Amino acid sequence: MTITADVAVIGGSGLYSLLDGAEEVDVRTPYGPPSDTITMGQVAGRAVAFLPRHGRDHRHPPHLIPYRANLWALRSLGVGQILAPCAVGGLRPDLGPGTFVLPDQLIDRTGGRERTFVESGAVHVNFADPYCPTGRAAVRATAERSGMALEPDGAMVVIDGPRFSTRAESRWYAACGGTVINMTGAPEAALARELAMCYTTIALVTDHDAGVDGDHGVTQDEVFRVFKDNTERMRALLLAAIADLPSRRTCPCPAALDGMQPGYELP
Repeated sequence: MTITADVAVIGGSGLYSLLDGAEEVDVRTPYGPPSDTITMGQVAGRAVAFLPRHGRDHRHPPHLIPYRANLWALRSLGVGQILAPCAVGGLRPDLGPGTFVLPDQLIDRTGGRERTFVESGAVHVNFADPYCPTGRAAVRATAERSGMALEPDGAMVVIDGPRFSTRAESRWYAACGGTVINMTGAPEAALARELAMCYTTIALVTDHDAGVDGDHGVTQDEVFRVFKDNTERMRALLLAAIADLPSRRTCPCPAALDGMQPGYELP
């Protein structure tokens, strides 16, 4: 019997386990293996897949994560909706460590990554709104019901890393309209759109980025510590949001490839 799931969580730093008493599956893709084995389980009667973005041992730095393999593997398991928690730096003084942000826009400043499945033909997917409106509404409703503070929108700037930004870069990103900054949100969101999947990012601010805080630059220890301190809050939000996701997708995401010949056969 084939194991399938309709919802997936792609976990970030410090969130390497989500589902208790679950089964692990290995998935092969045309783009190599995904970041790690995928854990399959149940949440609120929904079949859910969990994939650690960096691998359980954090073996993949952000610029070398096998993004195409990750998204292809989840789609091949039947996943249609993805929740993607991640750690971010705040580009505004009011967005301090421990703040949850629900981005509605993305600014891709990465380069050199395998960012598309398209290898031939004229295939141009609509990416004006990179995140699923239904997924965002579900997460927002979940947070409001639980009394959890959540910044309801914002633009997430994605940089290559693995280094953090200079102060000048950080201030420039903020001046360009960035709200938070991250290293893994692209091409993940675009690849999900090319597979007609719903994709929703939930960002946890772990630090003020260098251009916001004049006292010190961002450190890895600080990022990991804050994410670890808030892992249970993120876990609770994710599990509740999964229950709020509609089983029937009526958003524009499933129709992303309508009328196109993408040049790749969907798994």
